[in-house]
Amino acid sequence: MKLGQAMLDLHCHLLPGIDDGPTTLAEALSLARLAVANGISKSVVTPHIHPGRYENDIHTIRTAYLRFQAELERENIPLQLGMAAEVRIGAEILPMLSSGLLPFLGVKDDKQVILLEFPHSHIPPGSEKLIAWLMDRDILPMIAHPERNKSIIRDLEKMLPFVEMGCLFQVTAGSLAGDFGEWAQERAEQMLGRGWVSILASDAHNLQPRPPNLEPGRAAAARLVGEQESWRLVRDVPHQLTAETI
Repeated sequence: MKLGQAMLDLHCHLLPGIDDGPTTLAEALSLARLAVANGISKSVVTPHIHPGRYENDIHTIRTAYLRFQAELERENIPLQLGMAAEVRIGAEILPMLSSGLLPFLGVKDDKQVILLEFPHSHIPPGSEKLIAWLMDRDILPMIAHPERNKSIIRDLEKMLPFVEMGCLFQVTAGSLAGDFGEWAQERAEQMLGRGWVSILASDAHNLQPRPPNLEPGRAAAARLVGEQESWRLVRDVPHQLTAETI
């Protein structure tokens, strides 16, 4: 790792006991230590907000975030934290937005960026209308791990409406490294080749098999698009997005 090449991870599940990430504080601290060891200087924790499954909102996330931040300081773990959420797309999020219950990932072009997740199995009908509704309110969706969505795995062109609308896209670093299988890797490489990838993030959940590690994916990206562009995906663009919020 070159000096000054510390990476920012804008999608990870490090907070204990709040979703399908670590269950204990000890495991969460181990994840934070591993993130630092893997060259990550800043992590934006993004617990699931998925009504009916993970009943989180900005208040539950902030409480867990502040507690974890205090523990990092107590343990002298030099990982800077930010706070957002991975929000499952659906009509249920509309009243939460109106009530100020959804944390945002960052800011781009004076628009608030929200990390939005499709189900892994498909792209729900009406997704384009909901995204248009968000954009009309100066909320810019960043679609989480589209390369792992089965509809997109079957047909990459399913992404085109969202590309044309101006959505951002977060690809999982492990997908480029082959950790999610050959189809996810192929789609990630194709998205990268088309210039559709906004950032790489770890989507870390545990020590194994989904650790907080960006470097293998960054290195894979470098082989496809060059060193400079690979660092933009894990350092420059994430910094620009979160400069006002982290």
